[in-house]
Amino acid sequence: MTRIIADISVSLDGFVTGPDPGPGNGLGTGGEALHTWAFSDDPEERRCLREGTARSGAVVLGRRLFDLVDGPGGWDDEIGYGAEEAGRPAFVVVTGSVPESVRLTGLDWTFVTTGLPDAVAAARERAEAASSRRGEDLDVVLMGGGATIASALEAGLVDVLTLHLAPVVLGAGTPLFAGGAPHTLVRTDVLPTSNATHLTYDVLR
Repeated sequence: MTRIIADISVSLDGFVTGPDPGPGNGLGTGGEALHTWAFSDDPEERRCLREGTARSGAVVLGRRLFDLVDGPGGWDDEIGYGAEEAGRPAFVVVTGSVPESVRLTGLDWTFVTTGLPDAVAAARERAEAASSRRGEDLDVVLMGGGATIASALEAGLVDVLTLHLAPVVLGAGTPLFAGGAPHTLVRTDVLPTSNATHLTYDVLR
């Protein structure tokens, strides 16, 4: 069964970027520390990254995040979603308008202008099609940014929340949780590694 998994790195004080994120500084000041685990040689962290990307039948991201990964200094063959780790999934971008051009033309992009629920539905279709081709259950992964994941939680679209808790206090930045309705979570897994603690929760509706 295809699940909707929100997966994001977060600081101890709840931020998914440092202060002043933007073009050329996508993770904000100090925000690179959130993703140290993803570039580590630690075998457990490599396994965590490999298993997470391998399960991805489709990936949802917001327009601001797309502009960062597709812009100058963004993803390339060595840095990107699951680079050197897994096959490339389909990517679905929630946006108000379709971009005029895309730099990363080697990836499978779909742009949805009718809102997050439609984007998640489109990603589910892509993931289910990929599951049929590969003969295994694949998931939809919401990779961010933080506002996209918070909105998905608020809308009841998320089945599983995976947090990569980095041992850093950023003090300011983009918060993952900034009000809204309460959520009941049931922890199903915890994996401490050298650069993060990886927490997995079922999201109860």
